[in-house]
Amino acid sequence: MQTIHHSFDTQRYQIRPARLSDAEALAELRQTLDAETEYFDRMPGEDVMTATDFAYQLRDSSVPDRILVVERDGRLIAYARCRGFHLKRFAHKASFGLGVLQSDWGQGIGTQLLERMIAWAKAQSLQKIQLEVVETNLGAIRLYQRHGFQEEGRLRHDRLLSDGCFYDTVLMGLQL
Repeated sequence: MQTIHHSFDTQRYQIRPARLSDAEALAELRQTLDAETEYFDRMPGEDVMTATDFAYQLRDSSVPDRILVVERDGRLIAYARCRGFHLKRFAHKASFGLGVLQSDWGQGIGTQLLERMIAWAKAQSLQKIQLEVVETNLGAIRLYQRHGFQEEGRLRHDRLLSDGCFYDTVLMGLQL
């Protein structure tokens, strides 16, 4: 299988840290992403985050936390989050996740977000980034592997998808 790599178009997409003024757009983007694929933990309408919820997260400085957004034509089309832990035993690491609208897949957006988050985590002196991904999300798994993430375990038959079958959640980590 041939992998096609697209170069990231800096004229078309802007990546920047999320601002409080993005809270409403982030809430809408998250709901759209949940409805587009089964790669996320939530079904559409479950565990909805409001603009107020996102505003609280953007203000919270109790742990290292970074939300990046990707904007195209004045509209958010992707975001990524890297969040540290407040417990001292876990303060050396952060949890990572990202989402890109399907219409913008294959444009290098996930790569750009991941690379910027890895650089941010290193600047925070974090030693590990961890994430969870459903086994069917092969594009994301390949992206993470290309950046040095390794599978650290699996939660067998962890999620039930619309086809009535159970799928594993792959636990991945990157030592910084």
